[in-house]
This record gives sequence, C-alpha cells and structure tokens, in this order.
Amino acid sequence: TGPMSLECLGNLLRITLSAEYFEEKYLSFSVVDPSGIAWELDEAMASQCGYTVTYSNWSHVEFRASALSCHSRLEKDVFTVTIEIKASHTPDMKNPATHLKRASCHYGPWSPRELVCESNYMEVSVKKEIPQIVKELIQNEPEDWTLAFPEAKPEETSIWQIVFHQPEEKKALLVSDAWSAGYGLNTTDTRVLLRIPYTAAHVQLVEDQGITFFAVRSSTFYKQRWMILMVDTAVACPVDGVDYVNKTIIWTVPKYIQQLSAGATGFKDVLVEAGVDLHKLSAKEMASRKYVLLNDLNAITMKIPIGAEGGYYKTSVSNGQYGTKYTINLFLEHQWEDNKWGLTKHTIIKEIETPFEQAELAVTNNSNLSARIMNVTVGTFLPDVELVNLTTEGATVPVPEAVQLGYLTYKIRYANGSQAYIIQVPFDAPSVKKEYLREDMRAYTLNVTLAFIIHPTSETFAVPVITESAVKDAVLPKARGFCDGRNLNLIITYGNVDQNWLPFISDWHVTPEAAQKYNYSLKDNGTHLAISVPFLSSHVRYEEFHVSGIKASLHLTLKDGITLANRRDFLISCRFSPSELIQCLPNGTVVITAVKSVGFAGLDTSLLVLRDKQCKPSLVTENTATFKFSVNTCGTSRKVNSTTMTYENDVLYFRPGNKTPVYQLKFACSYAIKQTVDVRYEPKKNPLLSIKPGFGSLGLSLKLFKEKSYSDPYQESEYPVVKYLREALYFEVELLWPKDARLELNLDDCWATNSQSLDSLPQWPIIINGCENSEESYRTVFHEVNYSLRVKLPQHLKRFEVRMFTFIQGTTSLQE
Repeated sequence: TGPMSLECLGNLLRITLSAEYFEEKYLSFSVVDPSGIAWELDEAMASQCGYTVTYSNWSHVEFRASALSCHSRLEKDVFTVTIEIKASHTPDMKNPATHLKRASCHYGPWSPRELVCESNYMEVSVKKEIPQIVKELIQNEPEDWTLAFPEAKPEETSIWQIVFHQPEEKKALLVSDAWSAGYGLNTTDTRVLLRIPYTAAHVQLVEDQGITFFAVRSSTFYKQRWMILMVDTAVACPVDGVDYVNKTIIWTVPKYIQQLSAGATGFKDVLVEAGVDLHKLSAKEMASRKYVLLNDLNAITMKIPIGAEGGYYKTSVSNGQYGTKYTINLFLEHQWEDNKWGLTKHTIIKEIETPFEQAELAVTNNSNLSARIMNVTVGTFLPDVELVNLTTEGATVPVPEAVQLGYLTYKIRYANGSQAYIIQVPFDAPSVKKEYLREDMRAYTLNVTLAFIIHPTSETFAVPVITESAVKDAVLPKARGFCDGRNLNLIITYGNVDQNWLPFISDWHVTPEAAQKYNYSLKDNGTHLAISVPFLSSHVRYEEFHVSGIKASLHLTLKDGITLANRRDFLISCRFSPSELIQCLPNGTVVITAVKSVGFAGLDTSLLVLRDKQCKPSLVTENTATFKFSVNTCGTSRKVNSTTMTYENDVLYFRPGNKTPVYQLKFACSYAIKQTVDVRYEPKKNPLLSIKPGFGSLGLSLKLFKEKSYSDPYQESEYPVVKYLREALYFEVELLWPKDARLELNLDDCWATNSQSLDSLPQWPIIINGCENSEESYRTVFHEVNYSLRVKLPQHLKRFEVRMFTFIQGTTSLQE
C-alpha cells in the first residue's frame, strides 16, 4: 500500500513503486548514507554501488539494493538501506514531490563465497575467515605478492588492492584507482567484496560448454593486523545460453565453470532452485506453469513456454512495424561444495526477451450513420502504448489539440490490462473526404495516421487508419431550362455532391473566361449555376431546319473535377424562328445559312455543298456558310399534297475521299398551292424627318484588335501592347447601349496624345470631322462593318486602322 512497497529477497532488497502514484512522472533516485547525505544515482554509480533500477512490466518501476551496497549499513546480518525518490511532471525535475523510504532486511547465514549476477553488475563477496598468510602466499603466488607488498607495507591502516589476471599480463590497482575505474569495493568485519560493472575494462568474454560468460579473474589483497592477506575474487556471469525452440525458451547454465573452480575438486551439488521475479517456485508451482527445471551432471536447464504465467508481453518496433516481445525475469540459485571454498552460492538474475514478432492491429469501423459520426476503434494494445498525435491532410497535432480539427479520442481499458483507442470525427469535418458513389449514395472516407509512443523505451510507431462509410444522403444537382427567343438557358441547382464537378459543353470546359470569349453568360452564386448561350452559337446543336422552326439543343455535362468522368447530363431543346437562317422567298428562291456545330470543330465551311455538289455557298465565314439557290436547282426534291408544295434539300460535308457525308443538315420550304392575296395600297407622302435635341446616356467601348479580321481583341492582361513604327493598329468603337436599330454611330474627331490625359499636349489628329487626316503620310483607313454572329447591329460599330507613329521634338522621340 502507499506509493512504495518493499520485499526482502535473500541478499537483495526490492522496492516497487506504485503506478498510481508515479505513472507519467519523471523520477530520480538517491541513496542516503548513515550521515544523512543523499547520493543521486546514475547508471555508472548504480552498477558500481550495487543498485539496480528497472522499468518493466508496462508501468512497473523497481529498485533493488545489494546487502553490501554503498552507503548501506550491515549489523548482525541485518542490512539497512535508505532511498530518496523525487517525482516531477517535467524533465527538468522542477517542483518535485520527495518520498523517503528506509528499509531493513535480515540475511544469513552467509556462505563462504557468494556470487551474484545482477542485470547491471557482477558481485563476489568472500569471508575473511579464509585468508592465506604471507608465508604461504609467497610460496603459492609470488608474482601477486611482489606486486602487492611494496604498496601495502609502509601503511599502518588496512590498505588493499586488486590484481587482475589478464591473458597477457597481471594488472594491480590500488583501491583509489580501482574505484576511479568504476569497480565497487567494500569490506566488513567478516567479508571482502568486489563489484564489477559489465562495462569494466578488465571484464573478459570466455566460453564454457559453448556458453559465453562475462568473467573477471582477480586476487584482492587487504591488510589485517600484522598480515597482508589475499583472497580469490573471481566472478563469472552468463551472457547467452538462451535458445527459442517450438515457442519455448530454453535457458542453459553450465555448472562448475573453470573460472570459478580454479584449484578446487570434489564438487557436490547442495541446492538448485529457480523462480521468477526473485521469487522461488516449488516443483508444484513450476508444473502448474508448465516450467521445466533440469539439473544434469554438467548444466542446469530451464524451459519456459513463451507466454507462460510469470512473464509479460511488451510492445516493440522493428523497421517501423508494430509487434511484441515476451519478457520474463528468471533467476537461478545454485549452491555447491568443493574442497577449496566449502560452500559457494551462485545467484543469477536473467531477464530474457524473445525475438520481435510482428502483430496485426485491428481497425474496426463502428460509424454511427444516424448520428453522422465516424467511429473507429484501433487496437488492442498493451498498456505500455500511448497515443500522442494525429496526422491528417499533412497537419500533425497532439492529441489534446485534435479536438480543434473535430477529432475526439478515447482510451478504453479491458479487464486483462490491454487497451484500445476510439477515434470519433463528424462526417462533415473538413478532413473527412466525401465522394459521390452512385444514385443517392455518398462515401465518407477517414484518412488519419495515429502516432504512438512506447513506455519506457520511447520507441514510436504509426498506424494509418483508412475507413469508409457509405451513406444514403447524396443530393444530385437539378436543372431547369427555358428559351427566351434568342438564347438557350440552363439554371442548375447544386446538390451536396458536386462541389468539385465542372461544367462542360461537349469537351469544352465552361469557365468565366471562356464564356466571355464566346459572349455567353455564366453566373455562379454558390447555390446555382446559370448559363445562357445564344441561339446562333457554335456550341449549339441544330437538329432540324424547317420553315416552321429550327430545333436547337444545348447539351451540358457535369464532370468529376479529378477524373473527368461524366457525373450528370442536362439537355435543353427549343424551337427558334428560322428567319435568320432560312428564308423561303415567294419567287422560289431559298436562302439558308448553315452553322458549324461544336461536334465538327475541324469542318471547313467553304467545303459545304448541297445535294448537287456543284452548288456551293455564296458567303462563307469561319463558322457559317450561306447558300442562295432556286427550288428547281441543286438537287432539291419536291413533295406535293392537297394544300402545299414542300421543297427539301440537304447541306452536306464530305471528308476527302469519302462518299458518305459526315455532316448533314436537312431543311425544307413549303408553299401554298392556291393562295390569293388582296393588297390595298395608296400613295402617301413621306413626312419630313425632324431631329430634336435631347439628353441621355450612351455606353461606348474602344477596343484594340490583333488582326484585320476583328475577331481577337487584346485582353486587359496583355496591355501595354508593344508595336513597331508603321505597324498597323486596328481599332473598333462600339455603341453598347441603347440597343436601338434606329441609331447609328458616327465618329467625329479622334486624336492621340503621349499621355493618358485627353487634353495633354502634344496631340495628333487621327480623324477630323469624320474623315481621315489629310496631312498624315499614312492616312487612317476605315473598314466596313458587316452583319455577323457577333455583330447584330453593324450601324452601331465603326472600325479604322492607324499606322504606329511617335511624337518627335526636334530630332528626339518623345513617346511611341
């Protein structure tokens, strides 16, 4: 209970920290010596002084201290350790909460020699009752004595040193030098101790029965009364010896290894015990967990099924892939007797971790269609995993800030300790992709990447989450069409699926700029799209030509803005008066104008013919061809009934070498067979025309065109226009309003200045009293304006051509 719990486990004290108190906090550990001074532990000091701190089993934090650790007190087989733990919410350890814990454990009786293999150090302690006096020492180990004696002899106090036996030499270190090198040394009234970190300089890798060991062969010298005494402080700990066969961990430890048995004979096992987390297990407990402990002549073997009770799984990452490892903290205690030491106790603490095994993560879509919420469960995870941020549409946000993007995250815990994360986001969140499927179905796609961190290793991995929900909520765009006598009009009401759909007429993308070029009207207010196309337009399809009317159709398609797949088609067809395209004159003359339709972009209108291919158009423009002929010519056929006589012909277009027309336009003229017309007339004098002065507003425009055809004006973005001297400039002045056929536009005066101010000087007249300037060497040229598809009222336009010039003062050009 409380923030810490303690256990006495042989010659080790274990303090376990409560996750409830210390989870998600930064920790520091210090050991308080008997005088009250706190010594903060780092990795080097911990391994030198006999302390171990482990972060394992998810949020499990454990502190272990050796009975002969630095700053502990040993009295009558009772050792006491005082630790100070500071916990803070920030890594700089500001404003920490401090926890002080003093614990005592009884340990005894001690064996003459005790060896401990901890996770971060090796330790050997030997009873002083087994010294060798100087006389024997000189006889048996003269080299060691020669190295030790000169240093120890002059001192009156107990000064000691260590001689390390290396394959190439023997190295002697005084206690101060050994301590500086990271070795831990201690002596009590009854024992001598040497503690060696696995990273120490004199640690060797040796092999015994195919198993690798960390080993140190050393002799420790100490001065007691009038004698210099020496003890063997050799120690060895297994490095490997672990195999994985058929989902089973097999741990093998050789017995009586040579490094620990030099000069000894008569080996006899006294005790072999094993367990988990420093708790010894009985044979019955091992059997219930399906553990196997084998004590053979030369080795001890433990077999543990992977996943068995006592171990735990932890999350791991390999090459960015999520997976798990099974970990179990085994320990083995082997006691034996020999003729040199009597009883030796060898305790090995071994954390075994199985190889990485990739795991599949379930992503479950539990979306609530009625509530319009995407609901995704990701997991399950082990408790050592934490969701830290989300990435969507290239933006990465921490979990607490994800709510600003519409994301809610929840962690759910299960009874077995595992957990899962729930991600919720509304269907209408900007990051949820919406796509039209078919009919009334829309697909909502959530594409988010979840980033996780693993405690305490701080490894990270990412889980992409892509889920789709189909919902019957699609509202397709609708349209209504009408004709106003001169235009075909479509008004499209947007739905909720067409935000990225584009309007096309055939393969022509209708944009505001393109519509302006063709004098179409295109308006979009966000809820409606309105398009108005003149009857006489190259994008209108003409299906029937008859004296009673012309059927014209406008076909508009909404296409996907990405794939350009057809999404929705709209068609409006109207009958227009044929007066502008077909005239059936009383004298039997037919005048018909064929318009090039959008489906025939490459059609040359000058090659259009009638049934009789000798009948060619009398007037040709880029988009039209006009035929004038008699009903008795050009292959015209005739049908007669009781009241009318109908003449029919076709406008045809043949591609070179083909006899089948690719363009065919039927038309007909009908005449009454018997018709009497009475006409009354009388002469009447024409009244004299009178002009009355008045006031009003006129709309005028002045445009500069690129060519004499006056078909392509310069756009605003193309100014200023660069021209060279004597290069032609083509101007057009148009009366924009009112649209009254009785009005005619006349140009009186026109002049040029070298600035944008019309009153600035110098000036040069271009048109004077409606005529060209006679003093100009390159005179202004007026161009005739004829009726066309663009020009409905020719009398409202004036066109003239001017050669490029420059103002000159003396011999200097002012401005072109």
